[in-house]
Amino acid sequence: MLDVKDYSFHVTREGYSHLSDSEWEVVGRMSVLMGEPAISGMLESLSRDQQHAAINKFLQEELAVERQKIALLQQQASHQSVGGPTHMRRPETLKIDISRYKGTDEDCFLRWFVELDDAFRARHIEGDEMQVTFALSNLTGRAKT
Repeated sequence: MLDVKDYSFHVTREGYSHLSDSEWEVVGRMSVLMGEPAISGMLESLSRDQQHAAINKFLQEELAVERQKIALLQQQASHQSVGGPTHMRRPETLKIDISRYKGTDEDCFLRWFVELDDAFRARHIEGDEMQVTFALSNLTGRAKT
């Protein structure tokens, strides 16, 4: 995606309050690619629904380009790994101690969630289902029901 932090879009948003903040950011990226006069003319000539549709189509195109880039990078990585060593290094295991949440007053629920979050990051547990399973494995007593 384009970086438009240094670019200022000069069309005022006053007449386009129906566009969300994220849609307005997309309009800014569109103006970088197509030019501000073209985008200004497009916004003035299209109805609200057509504006939303045009912005959505641009987002879909951006997404398709990014997916192509990722696929190309993955393809390049797989080609490079084919010529590499035949044995893979065994990943090191990481032991993290997390206190069990018992549901008592002295046990701070927020602190326990912070510990869980740190464990997720350290173990690279990314799937929601795996995170819930891991969290449930550290619940005991009344807190589990």
